[in-house]
Amino acid sequence: MSSFTPHWLALREPVDRRSRNADLARHLADRFRDARSVSVVDLGCGTGSNLRATAPLLTADQCWTLIDADATLLDAAGSALWHWADVARQSGDTLMLEKEERKLVVILRQADLAGDLGHILQANVDLVTASALFDLASTAFIERIARMTSARRAAFYTVLTYDGRQTWTPAHAGDADLLEAFHAHQRTDKGLGIAAGPAAPAALAAAFRSVGYEVKDGDSPWVLGPADERLIADLAAGFAAAVRETGRLDPTAIDDWLSIQRTAAEVGHIDTLALPPE
Repeated sequence: MSSFTPHWLALREPVDRRSRNADLARHLADRFRDARSVSVVDLGCGTGSNLRATAPLLTADQCWTLIDADATLLDAAGSALWHWADVARQSGDTLMLEKEERKLVVILRQADLAGDLGHILQANVDLVTASALFDLASTAFIERIARMTSARRAAFYTVLTYDGRQTWTPAHAGDADLLEAFHAHQRTDKGLGIAAGPAAPAALAAAFRSVGYEVKDGDSPWVLGPADERLIADLAAGFAAAVRETGRLDPTAIDDWLSIQRTAAEVGHIDTLALPPE
């Protein structure tokens, strides 16, 4: 998988949280409202932001397995969760946390998602979840996740899957050309096959419907303004760097695009909730 830094993930976490689709979050909470406990696998967990946002939606007794290939991110996740919790204890790679009347057992596990998903998705998992992951994965990987989730009759909830929409303020004459090149970069192999990129939300819905799941989705766009100046600047820099890697545009055109100080941006995302038939 592509590498993300703890700095970037920390910078985007508040925006990720406020951007989540509230209707889907309520549907997820309703699903597990009466459960005595819930076992969750978080794919590509990064620094644990998905747990911090999703745990308040679930029942009081939770067991999370956080999966990432990057040991640095897993270390950062352990540290961030330790400081997030009201009470924290640690035994090896397992954290025992208490947060707002919820008890969480959190297992930090380094694993490559391209490897044996059968060992990653335990037989007793109740919920498979991820954040900002599946636009980096191939349609074949998405279909595999759907089949394996279905085999365990687990719920599936993923947030902030990029859907191809971008708007920058102020606008620039090169916006459309850079976006086309960026999407070409997205549709390369990030470690999980040729990535679906903006087609990922539709691929997720189709894959889970094909295994008989009820699928709900909803918009979760980043809407960034002056208060998000640092994130806008980092986002623009990362966007331009990806475009440079494609070699599709003259570097001077990219430099000209980067020279503008942007005051706002909007990036489209979709959240997806897929539930097994009763």
